[in-house]
Amino acid sequence: MMADEVRAGVTLTNLDKPLFDGAAATKRDLVGYLEFAADRMTRQLRDRPLSVIRIRPGQEPFMQKNLPKYTPDWVHRVTMWAESSRREVTYALCDDLRTLLWFGNQRAVEYHTTLLLTDHTKGPTHLVLDLDPPEGENFGQAVAAAKLIRAALADDGLAGAIKTSGAKGLHVFVPVEPGIPIEDAAAATRAIAARAERLDPVLATTAFIREDRGGKVFLDSTRAGGATVVAAYSPRIRPGTPVSFPLSWNDIDNITPTDFTIRTAPDLLGDGDPWLTEMPAPQKIPADLLEEGHTIPVARVQAMHEGKRRARARRQDT
Repeated sequence: MMADEVRAGVTLTNLDKPLFDGAAATKRDLVGYLEFAADRMTRQLRDRPLSVIRIRPGQEPFMQKNLPKYTPDWVHRVTMWAESSRREVTYALCDDLRTLLWFGNQRAVEYHTTLLLTDHTKGPTHLVLDLDPPEGENFGQAVAAAKLIRAALADDGLAGAIKTSGAKGLHVFVPVEPGIPIEDAAAATRAIAARAERLDPVLATTAFIREDRGGKVFLDSTRAGGATVVAAYSPRIRPGTPVSFPLSWNDIDNITPTDFTIRTAPDLLGDGDPWLTEMPAPQKIPADLLEEGHTIPVARVQAMHEGKRRARARRQDT
């Protein structure tokens, strides 16, 4: 077995162990990829509360938000109230290569951040649409749905950047001007999804309840506020260890998500950072988008009430 190594001041252990079943990669491959992608990744991870998904040998993947007690003192961090768990959580801030390699040595494969910076007064930095095709369907469906989102944005003078999710779908990020309230950002995202759905209701749906989607691509508009989304260039715990890869709108017809893995991404990227170069400048949210969005119910709340209604109906039927 190879001896431990030190890179960027981090002692790396067990580098030649398989990363996970089906990864087609070792921990060494992960660390090497993170070292290659560090500038690109830390540029977007910096100053954002970080959640990671780790996988230990023989165990199921788990999400880690709260930093463990053994975290080195030099890892930057911020303690914030987490509404979902109703407690204070100490999140890492992955600001540099050293921190990224430390996480890699902890077998942190996936890197998820909020759309908010540590200074919440600046509001969300992006609107995000998560395009989720149905199980077993062609990736082309997600591509077609992304084009609907792009058209809906363009109709209101907006533009976004696109990347693979690293799983089976696509993410569209729309950069917005600082200071937008979370509620307005969420409303605008709902309106964009609704407008895209109206462009082709046979292909796309905003139905939050899975059984109501009818084999269509789900235009998920719920990634707002403190919700997290996988960062561009982040690996994923999927067969072959794919990465969430930035795309040009001109190229989306010619790719599949499995084209981009921790083994292939370095050669495809070279010295480039397409997530930086393809991202439009921050934009003002048009008033008509906000107005429409505030008339659309919040999907999770609507789904909760609908679930209760259906449960009552089933009880009455029996």
